Amino acid sequence: MQIPNRPPVAVAVNGTAAGLAAVRLAAREAVSRGTSLSVVHAFTWDAAEARQAASRFVDEAVRTAQRSTPGVDVQGQLVDGPVASVLRRMSRTAALLVAGDRDLTGSDLLEVVTQAWCPVLVARGPRPPAGRVLAAVDGSGPSVLALRFAAEAARRQGRPLDVAIVLGAGGEHRARQILDDVIGAVPGLPPLRRRLLTGTPAEALVRASRRATVIALGPRGAGGAARFGSVAYELLRHGGCPTVFAHGRREPAGQKGAARQRVETRPLNLPPLLR
Repeated sequence: MQIPNRPPVAVAVNGTAAGLAAVRLAAREAVSRGTSLSVVHAFTWDAAEARQAASRFVDEAVRTAQRSTPGVDVQGQLVDGPVASVLRRMSRTAALLVAGDRDLTGSDLLEVVTQAWCPVLVARGPRPPAGRVLAAVDGSGPSVLALRFAAEAARRQGRPLDVAIVLGAGGEHRARQILDDVIGAVPGLPPLRRRLLTGTPAEALVRASRRATVIALGPRGAGGAARFGSVAYELLRHGGCPTVFAHGRREPAGQKGAARQRVETRPLNLPPLLR
């Protein structure tokens, strides 16, 4: 059942198989959230033939969503402008932005993932993987948002939830403390399993993602990266399942005061483990 006035799920398409896989994933997300799906193709050509081809991309994606997820409320849009700019603008009013890992150029995908105003879900492969929902945490504010996203996904999908941290210089005791603090920062969590991973953060999380149905993490870890941490970058390139980069909703430019960024994006007072 669709709930009125809920922000839509938006998905980018470009006439590729990766884009259609993203559409199927986005359609399931929209229905599970009780909201609509907006299929978007960014158009930058002047030729009439190119515009007709772009319209066919959108029409095919709409049909794919309807076939794969009966009952989805889906609309297609052909929007003039550079793809990264179009998707950033869409993310201001979307609940979730979905893109195929091979449907955008590397620079466009990186720009969208780092600058979106809502969580970005990067789809991978033609079929959704089976497994648990995985949240990667490190004590940073973005990782708290990732846990919140993962918990909501686990509830909607009826899947078990794992919360993982990579062991760092502080050892097991410190890692468990960080897990407890992050978990305590998100009230009302479903039953979950704590996981302590070994190895370098990027390698450990890429390996863990291969057995998950989705992994959620913050785009910046506690190490202080300005836009995108090295661990997030490796998950973007090599993640083994759909990967969510959890952004906090920021206020539009012109808003004043502390409301410009939500409180939940502030880091906990903990040492960095993901860099």
